[in-house]
Amino acid sequence: MERELNEEELQDLYAWIDKIPLSRPKRHITRDFSDGVLAAEVVKCFFPKLVDLHNYVPANSTPQKISNWNLLNRKVFSKLNFLVPEETVRRIVLSTAGVMEPVLSALREKIEKKLEHSTENILICNDLEYYDHKNQEKHHPEIRQNEAKLLVQQAGEEMKKDEKTKVKNCKVQQTAQFYPDMDPALRLILREKEKAVMALQETVEILQMKVGRLEHLVHLKDMRIDDLMRHLETYKAKGNKH
Repeated sequence: MERELNEEELQDLYAWIDKIPLSRPKRHITRDFSDGVLAAEVVKCFFPKLVDLHNYVPANSTPQKISNWNLLNRKVFSKLNFLVPEETVRRIVLSTAGVMEPVLSALREKIEKKLEHSTENILICNDLEYYDHKNQEKHHPEIRQNEAKLLVQQAGEEMKKDEKTKVKNCKVQQTAQFYPDMDPALRLILREKEKAVMALQETVEILQMKVGRLEHLVHLKDMRIDDLMRHLETYKAKGNKH
């Protein structure tokens, strides 16, 4: 765990982390992971039943950070045959450079090792899907096409959302122009009300997008299950012939 990673290993690790949807942007791994919350999210991504995220509190204080890591060691990492030593935890919570990467690399190895022994073939990680190829044939082309369509659809939705946000902000800024003679206090109240309404509208739109995305993922999962069932029937038929 204390082994220093070379440049190639670091880039591979960063690419792996970037594929995992986390609750906050990953700007600086040393600081971002210091309170243990994102480390808990990484494990939950692959093994949702192992982690209760509400137990891990985002923190700036050293005692709370240590508490999060101790809880991870006791409740989560122990089930992966993994442990972050006390001294390493202290260096992590102090955001010591070069400490977090080896820990994440070691954690990644434990996660991948447990996945190899997992009986689950399909793992859904929030909006991403991880599929075990080792004992399965390649995906059906139709499933690949649907996954590509989903990614394109998500990108388009994000672009539309950004454009709508820009338009809404512009409208709020123009409120004063439509009411030039209004009392400044009332004008301020009106502007705040408009902002609140627009924020609620945006929340509704985001929730609708998430519902649509989840429905699409469920559909893809059903297709994969059907595909695996077809493979199973094929294997059974071959076994009966022999």
